[in-house]
Amino acid sequence: MMQNPIVAVALSGGVDSLVSGYLLKQKYKHVFGIHFTTGYEKEPADHTSLGNQLGFPVTCIDLSKVFEKKIVQYFIQTYLEGKTPNPCIICNKEIKFGELLKTAQNMGADFLATGHYATVVNPISFPNKKISHCYLEKGIDPLKDQSYFLSLLSSDQLEKIIFPLAGMTKQEVKAFARSKHLAPPQPSESQDICFIHDNNFSRFILEKQVISPQHGNIIDMNGKIVGRHKGLHKFTIGQRRGINCPAKEPYYVKKIDMKNNVLGVCFKKDLSEKNIKIAQINWNFPNRKIISDIMTKIRYSHKGAISSLSLNGSCGELVFDEPQNAITPGQAAVFYKDARVLGAGIIQ
Repeated sequence: MMQNPIVAVALSGGVDSLVSGYLLKQKYKHVFGIHFTTGYEKEPADHTSLGNQLGFPVTCIDLSKVFEKKIVQYFIQTYLEGKTPNPCIICNKEIKFGELLKTAQNMGADFLATGHYATVVNPISFPNKKISHCYLEKGIDPLKDQSYFLSLLSSDQLEKIIFPLAGMTKQEVKAFARSKHLAPPQPSESQDICFIHDNNFSRFILEKQVISPQHGNIIDMNGKIVGRHKGLHKFTIGQRRGINCPAKEPYYVKKIDMKNNVLGVCFKKDLSEKNIKIAQINWNFPNRKIISDIMTKIRYSHKGAISSLSLNGSCGELVFDEPQNAITPGQAAVFYKDARVLGAGIIQ
């Protein structure tokens, strides 16, 4: 590793990034902080308090315009296409380790650190190992591992990243903060989608797009009309609530047909699938043909399932050993071999 690297640390105001900044200050001579805003903050973080606690300068930068363009509009457009996006994964790729990393480098940084619970494996981390490129592994805390959300990062991005919390659990981080009398200005945990504060996706989309909901038919697996919906933007694959069609058992969303404004529903037993197509694959493993016996997660809360992947450029076809419930277009499929992230792509 280079001598005396300059390290920038992204500081949100929470305990994870605060502890990360403290640990970096103990290890590196040249450290500075960056706090970025998206325009959707409930209240501004006290970056002066962060700087005073950590003993290094903290700069606040405004990324609201690029965040609106690359994340919020992506989220809305994907929903209006009948898919269910994961904006956090795109934000990590395009904003935190895209725009923010570029900003940090323009400010003189060699590396950008964050408080994510994941591990970057590269020559910096393991100087005695022969590693040709950087790759991602899970963090050691299974309850807080964030490798799923970081899975679209390229090797080029990973080689400029430091995750100081890679070898710590959340409880250890909290205990460490208490022992060092670190007081995060924003002690509450950040929510999954930071720009929707009330968790009402459909209202957010309608207000942003200034459009009226289009009512349409709800059909079952046999093509029979079983009810009416009040706008397809209200639904996602696997959803049960809000369908409001009486039947012998609850209906679940099976398909969202934006072209014909039709909501396809099914019973729970019909929700599972084995085969899915993946696009926009970020692959970070030497084998690029058929990869078998890998663990694939189709959403963050999914525990993962054994599968085989056939690659064809940036696209691929995934086959699970056992059918999986509610495979949702727009979500990320992330491929693992033990702790290592092999790659990820967007479900079609």
